[in-house]
Amino acid sequence: MYTPGEVAVNYLDACETKTTLALPRMFLLGCLAGMFVALAGVASGAASAMIGNPSAARLVSGAVFPAGLSMVLVAGSELFTGNNLLIMGVLQRRITLRAMLRNWLVVYLGNFAGAVLVAALAALGHVYAAFDGAFAQAVTATAAAKVSLPFGDALVRGVLCNFLVCTAVWMSNAAKTVPGKIAGLFFPIAAFVIAGFEHCVANMYYIPAGLFASAVSGAAPDGLTWGGFLLRNLLPVTLGNLIGGTGLVGVTAWYLYLAPLRAPASAGKRP
Repeated sequence: MYTPGEVAVNYLDACETKTTLALPRMFLLGCLAGMFVALAGVASGAASAMIGNPSAARLVSGAVFPAGLSMVLVAGSELFTGNNLLIMGVLQRRITLRAMLRNWLVVYLGNFAGAVLVAALAALGHVYAAFDGAFAQAVTATAAAKVSLPFGDALVRGVLCNFLVCTAVWMSNAAKTVPGKIAGLFFPIAAFVIAGFEHCVANMYYIPAGLFASAVSGAAPDGLTWGGFLLRNLLPVTLGNLIGGTGLVGVTAWYLYLAPLRAPASAGKRP
């Protein structure tokens, strides 16, 4: 495996690759990542829909949901939350702030499109009708719970979530084999699901899925609206994910492993 310092240095090349993608490719890769995460959400939701004990349901969901990041990293795609680590390239002066923000915006929109597409297709295919409608009830309840979170709670849960997600990306990048990469990301992702933390790209699936499922049943819980989704959940969770990914992981890793490699401004100059 690569050492943490080697992971940091290797990621600098990824920073350049990710930020120099043509916009159509960047967007499409973002769509794929959104679809991968959403498909993992469908599977984890189906696996836990009939489990009455909430702790057991989260444990089962946590065991299935890492499939999403596994597909993102191994099949190849662009995930906004993982790309929060691009801050290391900015701090190391390998990429510009503008290039990083461009990547974040395009990938975020792609993630949104891909995740909502899967939610819509699952609704059109009557996937949520499984288990005599119990799946639809579970999906709707999950979405309603997410939009009812206080702003501060959603923000903090977003911070904690992306601390784990970026740690998962980091651990995956330390491995040199596909099984090693999947093993490296599995436990941090499972941990955030079991703990009930909030991931903006996952919620781009979960809440629209609840909206689509409730539209079919004609019984949408109070507060479960597109406006509630965007303002009461996606906004604070995205801000929290940014803080957790860039600050707690990206900036910290840069300071520990990359900052010492930067030559002082006066190096090579005569006194």
